[in-house]
Amino acid sequence: MKPRAIPLTLALAGSLALAACGASNERGIGSTGKSASGGSEQLSGTLDGAGSSAQQAAMTGWAAGYNVQQPAVTVDYDPVGSGGGRDQFVAGGVDFAGSDAALADEQLQGALQRCGNDGVFELPNYISAIAVVYNLPGVEDLQLSPDTIAEIFSGAITTWNDPAIAADNPGAQLPGTAITPVHRGDDSGTTTNFTDYLNKAAPSVWTNPAAGTWPLQGGEAANGTSGMIQAVGAGEGAIGYADESQAGDLGVAEVRVGSDFVAPSPEAAVAVVESSQVQPGRGPYDLALTINRTPDPADQYPIVLVSYHIGCVRYPDAATAELVGSFMGYVISAEGQEVAAQQAGSAPISDTLRQQAQPAVDAITGG
Repeated sequence: MKPRAIPLTLALAGSLALAACGASNERGIGSTGKSASGGSEQLSGTLDGAGSSAQQAAMTGWAAGYNVQQPAVTVDYDPVGSGGGRDQFVAGGVDFAGSDAALADEQLQGALQRCGNDGVFELPNYISAIAVVYNLPGVEDLQLSPDTIAEIFSGAITTWNDPAIAADNPGAQLPGTAITPVHRGDDSGTTTNFTDYLNKAAPSVWTNPAAGTWPLQGGEAANGTSGMIQAVGAGEGAIGYADESQAGDLGVAEVRVGSDFVAPSPEAAVAVVESSQVQPGRGPYDLALTINRTPDPADQYPIVLVSYHIGCVRYPDAATAELVGSFMGYVISAEGQEVAAQQAGSAPISDTLRQQAQPAVDAITGG
């Protein structure tokens, strides 16, 4: 039984219609295979996905833009969190998952059991910086080194005027306000990426491995990206981590990279992804990345979220495969990536990643 999801196809469709139709007339199917229009063929049916809440705004834009070109297709997406999306996909409850972390070995084996010998695809279709967000009136500019961030979230640093924070912010007037670290309470790919950064950038302080569920006791827990933003915004002295595009009015810290401090931005997020490597030993259409968490150049921001779309290379029926391939073709297109950037503030994938993803999209088949 498929879960109840949020219908996204009607949202924004009117505002996207003119731009999408114009782009479609100019580009058609393009030179690299499947597109949202599926060539001249019009499709129909419902495509079910679930997963990353960080992807929700982008998914709204993708579904609306795709619906302009395929008005008889409904894309439903349930933002239950990355862990829930992966679980539902492995169990066969949804056609694809959105996940802020690639499949772990055990989950990958489960996905392969569902998908069969043709394997799975994992496409890094959404890139966004994870901001260290804070609520500290009077402190507009905050700089934090990796060790300081790790000590704050481990509970070793408990007040905002701690000497370690002061050393990162010479001359700043820091209050003695108590720090309330907020972490995600659900199984979250954002947490996986954040704890991976802490483990690799501050290994002497943060000895826990990357994990989707918060590994420590204490602090305050919040579910979903919106829950995190709400929790930090509600408590003076609070600090958390969330998709940079969702930070709103909260303070956003600059993070030390080499000898400089770097603010999160789409450009800096793309730059660090470009310096990362595809994980070895996976299938030919599995583009899971090992993110470079310790770059040196000051144009790279290391706390980055790469959110994937996960699906089967072969589906039991041709109709589902056609819908999945057509939708994924739209998502990776320059048009689809620009829609996501406008809707969610994400960083469009590079031409290199698009060229790597296109063979996976073209390989999706059914029957």
